[in-house]
Amino acid sequence: MVTALPRLKDFAKPATWSLASVVLLAALATPFSAHAQAPVPCNASLEVVRLAQPLTRVGHKLHTGEPITIVAMGSSSTWGSGATSQAASYPTQLAADLKARFPKQSFNVINAGVGGEEIPEMLKRFDTAVIAVKPDLVLWQLGTNSIMRDTKSSDQDSLIRDGLRRIRSINSDVVLIDPQYVPKVIAKPEAGRMVDLLATTAKQLDVDLFPRFEAMKRWSVVEKLPFDQFTSVDGLHMNDWGYACMAKGLGMALAEAAQRPVLSATAGARALP
Repeated sequence: MVTALPRLKDFAKPATWSLASVVLLAALATPFSAHAQAPVPCNASLEVVRLAQPLTRVGHKLHTGEPITIVAMGSSSTWGSGATSQAASYPTQLAADLKARFPKQSFNVINAGVGGEEIPEMLKRFDTAVIAVKPDLVLWQLGTNSIMRDTKSSDQDSLIRDGLRRIRSINSDVVLIDPQYVPKVIAKPEAGRMVDLLATTAKQLDVDLFPRFEAMKRWSVVEKLPFDQFTSVDGLHMNDWGYACMAKGLGMALAEAAQRPVLSATAGARALP
C-alpha cells in the first residue's frame, strides 16, 4: 500500500485539517526525520592512535597544574577548511576534549594552520609561530599539500628533520600528524610514500606520530563509513564529524601518553642528528 503525502501546493490552500490527518502526517514523517538525524558514533580506539613516546613536558605540567600551551602547526586541515566554522576545527575541538578530560587544567591551544602550505613554507614560520611561543607541545600536521602537488616525499626528509630539531631545541614535546585518508589524497601515488616516510622518521628519531591516515582508513575500510560521513564535499578536507572524531582520538592519545609513569617517560629520548 502506498500512501501519497500532500503536495506542497496543497498546503498553500486554505483548509481545515482534522486531528487524524495531522497525526497521520506526523507518523509518516517521523521515521524519515529520525533516520536522517541519527548520529553516527565516533569509535576512537587507543589501540589505533596510541603514541609511541610519552609526553614528558605535558605530563610534568599536568602534575604541577601549570597552564599548558599547545601549538597546532599545519596547513588547511589544521586551520579547519571543510568545517562549518572555526569552532569545528580540530584544534578547537581538541581544546574542549582536553578540558573535559582534565577540568582543573588550563589549556591554550593555538591554531597556527595556514592553507596551502607545504613543509618549506611552514618552516619559514617556525620562529614566530612556534619557537617564540615556547609551547609545551607542538602538533605538526604535514604532508598533504606535498602529496597533492606530486612533490617527491624523498625531498622532504631533511626538511622534516630540521623542523623536529628546532622543536626539540626548546624542549617541547612534539607529535607529527600524517595526511588525511580522503578520496583526493589516496588517489595520488605519493600518498603511501609520504605516510611511510613520516612513520619511518618518527620511529628513527623517537618522535610521536598520530596516525591520522590509518585512523581514517579504519573508518572507511573497517567501519564501512561512506566518505561523506567524514569528508567535505571537496573530497579533500575533513568535515565537522571528521574533525570531531580526530580530536577525540588525539585527545585520548595525548592524555594517555602524558600520564605514563615518569620512569618510562624519561627513557629512550634521543637527540636529533
